[in-house]
Amino acid sequence: MSHSHLLAFAAAGFFVSGACAGPGTPSQATSIAGMVPQEEPDPKTRVVDLSTLQDMQGLLDRIADRRVVFIGESHDRYEDHLNQLAVIQGLHRRGKSLAIAAEFFQQPFQEAVDDYIAGAISESEFLRRTQYFDRWRFDYRLYRPILRFARAEAIPVIALNLEAELTRRVGEVGIAGLTDEERARIPTEIDRSDPKYRERIEKVFAMHPSDGGQDIEHFIEVQLLWDEGMAARAADYLEAHPDRTLIVLAGSGHVEYGQGIPKRLTRRIDVPTATILNGTQRSMDPAAADFFLYPREIGLPASGLLGVMLESSNGQGGARIQGFAESSGAKDAGIKEGDRIVRIGEQPVAAYADVRIALVDRRPGETLPVEVLRKRPIGADERLSFDVQLH
Repeated sequence: MSHSHLLAFAAAGFFVSGACAGPGTPSQATSIAGMVPQEEPDPKTRVVDLSTLQDMQGLLDRIADRRVVFIGESHDRYEDHLNQLAVIQGLHRRGKSLAIAAEFFQQPFQEAVDDYIAGAISESEFLRRTQYFDRWRFDYRLYRPILRFARAEAIPVIALNLEAELTRRVGEVGIAGLTDEERARIPTEIDRSDPKYRERIEKVFAMHPSDGGQDIEHFIEVQLLWDEGMAARAADYLEAHPDRTLIVLAGSGHVEYGQGIPKRLTRRIDVPTATILNGTQRSMDPAAADFFLYPREIGLPASGLLGVMLESSNGQGGARIQGFAESSGAKDAGIKEGDRIVRIGEQPVAAYADVRIALVDRRPGETLPVEVLRKRPIGADERLSFDVQLH
């Protein structure tokens, strides 16, 4: 993979390499002193010395001695994940003993992640057992290159996130409302002392549509629980594996300014760290990260879609169709609302995740046989097969 398009530079210590006199320079301003009002320069202006710009190899030189490297992401930006992979591959080539801590897997599913990395189960079984499509839902192809590299090189992958049931419960009743059993599953130490963290979360809360019933304190506690839970999991791994360098892959909001995972991890274990963010769509604030990356935008190839809206669970097996997209190959083929998809191509469908697995490598324009069960007024459901062109 070529990374010539990547430019990385430290997000601190910017300086100007030189200056020359010209229109509007201080030398001219001095000559007409008293004629033109003097203005102070904007203290927030950032200046980059272009001679110090680095490529990926330069970045790797700078972070090779760090025990933890946080690489923030926008979950749906493929270029962010390719940069994560580039850092992992680069440090691996340099002989670093790595582990990857991933926000997109929840802690109770560590055994399934371990089995996949060890080569004991297939990719399809891995996606089912981790409940990836029910708990994360972003296009799996975004993360696939990282996971396949980890599997090929036997690099441990750590399920970093708390289970959704627990954070959802905190959103409803707050930490104080948890049962003793639930409380035993969250970190014992939760730091609420950072006013800037709270201010940032309050701004996020204000951007979320609400019917007035959502409690801001519960919302903040959910964010705290996510960050403290991931930090505690990472710190436990580092303590148990002192020979490993940990690469933490998480949403940018969990790592920027060190407020989320980083400071909560180093509060638990004193290790040297580095934070890397995509700088393309953010202000150049040296406090946000140690390094910014400026990759070109890279999109995944289009996926083939049935054009259906599915119930996540119906208790009857298969995936029940609730409705159709405006452009729907399934509807065009004769499939109806209420039908339950039970097979796509050679893939049996027992639940929503099986639909996603069956289509993960399909492209628009392909035609697949799709079997459904259709309820009849009397008697058993009718099994029907349709040839569906993917849109």
